Amino acid sequence: MTACAIESPSTGAEHEAPTTRYAITADGAYAARLALDGESWFPERWTLDGPEPYAVPLPGGQPEEPGTEVQPMGDGRVLIHRLVERRHSFSLLYPTGPGTGELAVGAVECGADTYVTLLPPAPGGERAYALAVCETSTAVWLVAGGAAGPERVAEVPGRCSGGVWLERAGRMLALDRELGGRTKTVVVDLGRGGEVSPLLEIAPDSDDRLLLADPDSGLVVISSDAASPGQERLGWGVLGSTLPVRFPGALRLPDCTVTPFAIQPGQVLTPETCAVALRVDGPLGTWIATWHPTDRQARHLPAPQGWLAGSGVWTPEGVLRLPYSTPQTACGVAELTPPTAAPAEPPKTEEPEAPRPVPLQKAPLAKAAAE
Repeated sequence: MTACAIESPSTGAEHEAPTTRYAITADGAYAARLALDGESWFPERWTLDGPEPYAVPLPGGQPEEPGTEVQPMGDGRVLIHRLVERRHSFSLLYPTGPGTGELAVGAVECGADTYVTLLPPAPGGERAYALAVCETSTAVWLVAGGAAGPERVAEVPGRCSGGVWLERAGRMLALDRELGGRTKTVVVDLGRGGEVSPLLEIAPDSDDRLLLADPDSGLVVISSDAASPGQERLGWGVLGSTLPVRFPGALRLPDCTVTPFAIQPGQVLTPETCAVALRVDGPLGTWIATWHPTDRQARHLPAPQGWLAGSGVWTPEGVLRLPYSTPQTACGVAELTPPTAAPAEPPKTEEPEAPRPVPLQKAPLAKAAAE
């Protein structure tokens, strides 16, 4: 499969929440998902950091609803988010011999116009957060790991979506906020009582979203229509840098939807060498592409059979680990090691990168580093 240009990247629906159907801890040790047994859904924990991956079923007293969210914690327990009428209840599940133990941690009550969803797993694995989104504002809730049940830790004007952790302390959280008809990325400082600061604003009339960030190198992958008004494109930049965000033609594929899902960690001083994993959905199905900021084109690889599409983690050494489940292997992890050398020839559809300077804001991270 050769690299071509795409019309627009995949950023989901305008207010689509990050999926937690299959979630992986920040360190890649555990994962959790809703598994299907016949017509019944049940939580399942995957252990990924041992010699062989294995799954532990955590069924409750009755089947779960299809929209139930689950998230792995750093100690191996699984947080489950259930909606019962207007109560969003949270519990921690753990194996107890032949059964499942359940520790209730509390509930959040919301109006009918409020949407509640878990944020991606926080670094450290000790805490878990959720967004409660209503028409005019968004609340950030600490739903597990607090002193006494769920706690509202921040209130952000506008409707927020996404959710990207910017450093390994689990303090700086980036959210994509819609306000005044435009979407821009802001930073919520959970260590300063939920203080909100701008992070990504490429142009006054553009919609800009942060999709991925690597805390080690500062590499970020964004989506914006600044370079091509009316068409969202994938771009990259470095947090704290004064260099502009770039929108390479390598990330544009015709008639395809491209979704970045993992960045290689550990490349502290060389963000340009970080590998980025992409899910590609096109007329021929779903497959995987890998790309580095120094590449003139992406490399395309077949997805393993049964891949839990859009899930995976990089190791610092450049191995892409992809979870999969098949009738023959209920819990498996495929490992791919794409080459690191850039292709010799650029694709014919390569387009020049956006010439306009679009630097990322750096004040919030500079402040965090100083403290």
